[in-house]
Amino acid sequence: MSKIQLAARIILGLIYFVFGCMGLAMVFGFMKPPDQPMPEAAQAFMTGVFGTGYFMPLLKFTETIGGACLLFGIAAPLALVIIAPVTLHILFFRAFLTPSVSNLLLPLIMAIAQVIAMSGYWKLYQPLLSKGKI
Repeated sequence: MSKIQLAARIILGLIYFVFGCMGLAMVFGFMKPPDQPMPEAAQAFMTGVFGTGYFMPLLKFTETIGGACLLFGIAAPLALVIIAPVTLHILFFRAFLTPSVSNLLLPLIMAIAQVIAMSGYWKLYQPLLSKGKI
């Protein structure tokens, strides 16, 4: 793993750990959510997510644990696979439901860091993508 791949893994881990912890603090009432208004479509989506009662705590717990694993290098290849759909969703949420250049900066950094960090484990992922015998 190169220094760039390691730096990408640590940056992504730090982002997920910090924002995951903040999300858990909001879910459990230790922090207030931001008061800034969201577009109608984004608000409707978030209402549905919070309405389930289980999804947001599960998501934020996954982000926090995944971020910690990336920061400390514990099962990092697995953590990258688990958080890949979260990274993709964050990018799509910001691109389609809250579109603006400023809203896309962090998700683009996360997506680039995700790809760079995963490239350091390509030999582990390669069998998952090859044609195998059943």
